[in-house]
Amino acid sequence: MYIVFEGIDGAGKSTQIQMLKEWLEANGFSVETLVEPTDSEVGQLIRRILQRPDATSDRVQKTLGLLFAADRMLIMDKLEDESKVIISDRSFISSLAYQEPADWIEVLNKYAKKPDLLLLLDLDVKTSVARTSGEDTFENEEFLAGVKENYLKLADNFTCEIIDANNGVNKVSSDIKKAVAPYLGICPDCIR
Repeated sequence: MYIVFEGIDGAGKSTQIQMLKEWLEANGFSVETLVEPTDSEVGQLIRRILQRPDATSDRVQKTLGLLFAADRMLIMDKLEDESKVIISDRSFISSLAYQEPADWIEVLNKYAKKPDLLLLLDLDVKTSVARTSGEDTFENEEFLAGVKENYLKLADNFTCEIIDANNGVNKVSSDIKKAVAPYLGICPDCIR
């Protein structure tokens, strides 16, 4: 199964992915985690560009769209491994939520694998800014409000569970386990 975590910055994706991984492994699943951008040369270039002051400009956004699509293609073989549960911190859905123009981003990601399950961690924009203040140029309320709106619209296009990420870490983790359990045949009463 290919599970993707999405949400605006600071939603707790990394923490929740680790907690879900540990829980699934305790339930007998083989799990591999991925993060976008990857640690490849392309992914490292993306990380550097994201730190630039002009990262939100149209030209740089189009360049990032190309680079994210290229970085994503480098992990496609891993996503085809049916012997594991693959959990990804972001996917092409992030590109659709964060980058423009949307129609061009869709074309670039035409061959990207769609998740079997999208877990959208829905976080208040003010909380996001408070949690991530100063990390990169995308962390302002106006920009993130638009991204959050994009995510909520995109959710309708996928098998998606929307999780309230404004709750405490353990409550969010419990909600994620309850959402994932039926897809993997785990008894809901066995969730701890």
